[in-house]
Amino acid sequence: MDAPLWTETYAPALDDLPQPSVRDRLERAVDEPMNLVVQGPPGSGKTAAVRALADAAHDDENDLVEINVADFFDRTKKEIREDPRFEQFLTGRSRMAKRDMINRVLKESASYAPVSGDYKTILLDNAEAIREDFQQALRRVMERHHRTTQFVIVTRQPSTLIAPIRSRCFPVPVRAPTADEIEVVLERILDAEAVDYDDDGLEFVASYAEGDLRKAILGAQTVAVETGELTMTTVHETLRDVGYDDDLASILGAAEAGDVTDARKTVGRLLDDEGYDGQSLLVDLLDAARKRYDGETLARLHRLAGEVDHDLVTGTDDRLHLTHLLATWGRHADG
Repeated sequence: MDAPLWTETYAPALDDLPQPSVRDRLERAVDEPMNLVVQGPPGSGKTAAVRALADAAHDDENDLVEINVADFFDRTKKEIREDPRFEQFLTGRSRMAKRDMINRVLKESASYAPVSGDYKTILLDNAEAIREDFQQALRRVMERHHRTTQFVIVTRQPSTLIAPIRSRCFPVPVRAPTADEIEVVLERILDAEAVDYDDDGLEFVASYAEGDLRKAILGAQTVAVETGELTMTTVHETLRDVGYDDDLASILGAAEAGDVTDARKTVGRLLDDEGYDGQSLLVDLLDAARKRYDGETLARLHRLAGEVDHDLVTGTDDRLHLTHLLATWGRHADG
């Protein structure tokens, strides 16, 4: 989708969050800053809620520092050093181990004085991928900078966090929005975009999304871009045929050619921008593979998929495990 994503264009303010309990908890955190663990299923709006909190709490956008854990644990040291968000902390430190690189970025980010107000917010996204040694380092940073830094940890699986971190954070459960709540969000966006719609079309999209707000918004945008309106007919005709066959084929092709970086980028885009969760993407990759391969090549991919499926179910980082699957399979795909 070439147009700006509606999930970004219509990022919610606190008052726009569909879940009342989340609105109430985060509104209290504006006046009384505290460390938070924001937890819930994929697509429920966790990261958007934290950005809404930071927007309400800070006068300067630089007082929100976002660190996606997958940006570290699923990348090479060279890729981390060359990332413009991190290179200022890592210039001249080419011999540093990845663990030390991560710790340095975290410590330096926490040490800077707030641009406005009394504190800044550090968002650690996809925190289910944080290894225990990094969590211990995070605990020490939280203790040292607690007067000037609010830490917000976003995760689908809070049980992966060590007890000393959980004890320092107020939990904010974010449940999947109901179909009615999703429809309210879609109405606001469609009205702003001047897209005609009817109740049946809204209901269809909300049902199609199955509680995934991001999937609902991107689905509605797809229909609006393709047809100019959102009705039962246009939604059914458009979303029924929506697929990512080209993306899935490119992932398999890149892995087969040994270009894991390319495969990882496409996997990341499907997870971050297109509403996929790890298990759904794995299923669709296997479907695409059945059209492309047979024999031992396909059988090996299925065996590896069975091994990684448990990690996806238990909430570990989707991007990391799918990339590992593709890299392992790709080394032998032509054998």
